[in-house]
Amino acid sequence: MHAIRHHAFGPADLLHLEQLPDLDPAPGQLRIAVEVAGVHLLDTSIRAGESFGAGQAPELPVVPGREVAGTVDRVGDGVDEHWLGRRVVAHLGFAGGGYADQAVVDATRAHPLPDHLDAATAVAAIGTGRTAAAILELSGVRAADVVAVTSAAGGLGTLLLQGVRNVGATPVGIAGGPDKVAIAAKHGADPALDRRTPGWVDGLPGPLTLVLDGVGGEVGQALYDRLATGGRLVRYGWASGTQNAYDDPARPVVDVLGPPIMSRLAEFERAALAAAADGTRVPYVGTAFRLAEAAAAHRALEAGATTGKVVLLTGRAPR
Repeated sequence: MHAIRHHAFGPADLLHLEQLPDLDPAPGQLRIAVEVAGVHLLDTSIRAGESFGAGQAPELPVVPGREVAGTVDRVGDGVDEHWLGRRVVAHLGFAGGGYADQAVVDATRAHPLPDHLDAATAVAAIGTGRTAAAILELSGVRAADVVAVTSAAGGLGTLLLQGVRNVGATPVGIAGGPDKVAIAAKHGADPALDRRTPGWVDGLPGPLTLVLDGVGGEVGQALYDRLATGGRLVRYGWASGTQNAYDDPARPVVDVLGPPIMSRLAEFERAALAAAADGTRVPYVGTAFRLAEAAAAHRALEAGATTGKVVLLTGRAPR
C-alpha cells in the first residue's frame, strides 16, 4: 500500500509518501480501500509535536489522519462477509493511519454510505460533521439567537452556519478575505464580515446572544465584547494560538470539546451523516490534494489558505 509517514516531529516537509506492506484486518476488523482521507488542523499540530488533542503523542514513525472513506475489500475473522464491496466511511480514532490507500478499523466503527453520498462529503461528515453536530446541540442555539461563527468559510464554520440557519436563528459569519466571506454568505451568513477589514466589528448586528468560536485571540475577544448580558460564548478551540481568559459571569463561556462529547461520538457521527445525506447540513469540501501532496495540504492549512474541509485523494476510483 501507499501511505504518508513522518519519522520525526517537525515541519510539513517531514511528510513523505512511502510504500508499505498491505494491511491485514485483525479479528473484528475490516479493511477499507481508501478513496478519500480527511485532513484536520489537529493533524498539523500532532505532526509538529506541539499538541496531541485528547490523545497521546504517537509512536514514530506514524501514518497521520483519522477519517477515511472507500470500499471494504477484506474482512477479519468474525466479521460478516456482507461488508465486502460496501462503500463505507469511518473515523479511526486516535490510532491514526488515515493518510493511506488502505486502512483497517473495527467493523463497529464503520458506517455504510448511501449511494448518493460521495466519499469526500462523507469524510467531512464523519469528523468535522460530528463536531458540528455536538456544538450545535450543546450550545442550545435558539430561533431568537443572533449567532456569530468564526472561521465561517472553513469545514466546521460552514456546517455551523447551516445549523444556525436551520433553527431560524440569525447566522453571522466571520472570515478572512473577500473569497472566504463569499463562501460564508453562500452557506447562510447574513451578514458575512471580513475580519481583515478595519472596523469590521461595526458591521455586527447587535447585540450578539451566542458566539461559536474556534479562533480566540483578537477575533474572539472582539465578539465577546459585543455579547449581550445573558449571552454565551461556546469555545471549541483557539486557532489563533491565544486562548482568551473571559471573566464575566453574566456572559459565560462553555467549552464543548473533550469530555462533554467523547462518550457520544458514535451518536454524533450518525447524526452528521444523516444530515449530510438528507441535505440538512451538507459539508463543504473546498480544498483537495493528491495523497502525495500531504505536505502541501498541511502548509496550506497552517497558512489559512484553505476553505471548507481539506481532503486527500488517493487515486482509487469509486466503486
